[in-house]
Amino acid sequence: MRSIKTKCHEIRLEGESEAFKIAFEHSEAEEGIDIVRLTMTADRPAVPPVMKLSWTMPIVDIHAFWYPGVDRNKALHVDWGSGYRTNATSNAPIGCFYNPRGRNRLTFAFSDALNPIGINAGVHEEDATLRCSLTLFDEQAPRRTTYEAELRIDRRDIPYYESVDQVRSWWERMPAYAPMPVPDAAKRPMYSTWYSFHQDLTDAGVEAQCKLAQEAGYGAVIVDDGWQTSNNERGYAYCGDWEVCNEKIADMRKHVDRIHDLGMKYLLWYSVPFVGLKSNAWTRFADKLLYRFDELGAGVLDPRFPEVREYLIGLYEKAVTEWGVDGFKLDFVDSFTVPAGTSIAYGDGRDYDSVPKAVDRLMTDISLRLSADRPEMMIEFRQTYIGPLMRKYGNLFRAGDCPNDYIQNRVKTLDVRLLAGNTAVHSDMIMWHPSETATSAALQIINVLFSVPQISVRFDRIPPEHDEMLRFWLSFWAEHRRTLLDGTLKPYSPDQLYPLVTAETEEEKIAVVYGGGRIVDEAACGGTVQSRLILVNATGEDRLIVDMPRGDERGWRITVKSCMGAVCGEPRAEKAQGLIAVPVPPSGMAIMERIN
Repeated sequence: MRSIKTKCHEIRLEGESEAFKIAFEHSEAEEGIDIVRLTMTADRPAVPPVMKLSWTMPIVDIHAFWYPGVDRNKALHVDWGSGYRTNATSNAPIGCFYNPRGRNRLTFAFSDALNPIGINAGVHEEDATLRCSLTLFDEQAPRRTTYEAELRIDRRDIPYYESVDQVRSWWERMPAYAPMPVPDAAKRPMYSTWYSFHQDLTDAGVEAQCKLAQEAGYGAVIVDDGWQTSNNERGYAYCGDWEVCNEKIADMRKHVDRIHDLGMKYLLWYSVPFVGLKSNAWTRFADKLLYRFDELGAGVLDPRFPEVREYLIGLYEKAVTEWGVDGFKLDFVDSFTVPAGTSIAYGDGRDYDSVPKAVDRLMTDISLRLSADRPEMMIEFRQTYIGPLMRKYGNLFRAGDCPNDYIQNRVKTLDVRLLAGNTAVHSDMIMWHPSETATSAALQIINVLFSVPQISVRFDRIPPEHDEMLRFWLSFWAEHRRTLLDGTLKPYSPDQLYPLVTAETEEEKIAVVYGGGRIVDEAACGGTVQSRLILVNATGEDRLIVDMPRGDERGWRITVKSCMGAVCGEPRAEKAQGLIAVPVPPSGMAIMERIN
């Protein structure tokens, strides 16, 4: 075992090999940020040993833990738990410990986002310390001659979201992780067919909904699973050929053209790795699989075969050149992995030994080739394939499936946004029951205001008040898109499911209160220097409590609106100092504008 002592930690390295020369070095990037560098070299290709980087720290002023795949529970883990895993297409090698005020206490990140990494960061109950470790090469690893990676540890007393965002910036500066450009169309609301149609879609049905969607300001449609099969049983046995089901879409090119004529872009869904047992492609690729997924009626293609990669890329190129699609929803790419305990073969037509490197080659080539003649190409990935390498392959990240669950949608979109930079972050498709009240249905969109809304309801089946509510909130979102998406984002208290989130530009600040009884304090909103402060009430209560700065002689003009945009009472002017109660109806807002 080797070890390095920093100002605050002893970083240990376990794992030795006669084949590799190992260098283990430390530097301080700046005060409070340690960089630990691991370098391995061998004279000839060799299988690397299992390596572990580890350190401990006392649990002092540490109360919660955030990482990209954590979901709702930001609690501290136990050190005897299984931890979490990351690779090119799943999660990201980062973790952040923070205190009740949201101040960073330690954020760690690893530069290798390509290869499988096992991460454990948990409480050692015997002495109230945290035991943290990253395990490398514990899955079947191919031979190599070199390996280099860095562990970055940030101990600075700064807001947790700043520490996480600086990791994003650190990764982004690495040439291997340079993000794909993001067209403006990726940051406009989209209509999705999944919850509204599932697999039971038709060209006429989609076009009818798109006509209504376009009138309300939607910029694109994502046609999901079902276009390629007449089977509506929700399995994947018929995936792999990717021929249009003519019973549903008589002429794909004409169908896409009709959507374009409405002024909307067209994105098409594919389950990238799956080749179904009942597809024609099964016979061709049955011996070129990583493994079989019998419960889904499919196998997972092995991207180490060049003919597999070329086949998949050719499918998407055909959709662009022959059908005119503008983008893709590329699903299940996290299935390109090696299941635990699986022994995989090498050679025999494979031009890569490493599955992660073959996945990187496949996804890089997809992005480059599809974008070569279409720089506005859009490629969507779904949580949890949202790490730094995925930003290289795609420009649109969507929250994982959470139908009708606005709390989950809020948590997921904000978790993704913390690491996404300028990559477009979309909500999971918004849906609700037609019998829902407009006030309650509005929570579905208010909870994802800091992402790009995807909507998946049948517009001709919702009542007029729902339509009015949806149009109001989408028009509000469009008007304030620059602030909501590109402004300075501050999501407070992840462990409390983000009860208060703010975004601000030099002109305005928007604060959305999600937690009932939450006081919008001076640090979050009261100290605003902007000329406009917008408070959105997602609490279910009929007022918001705001702590405005004392001694500010300037006044505010306050306009209150309902969830459908109706002005509630007469706008009023007041000084608004100290603790004030602002009457705001549930799912409504108060617009406060400087008047002197």
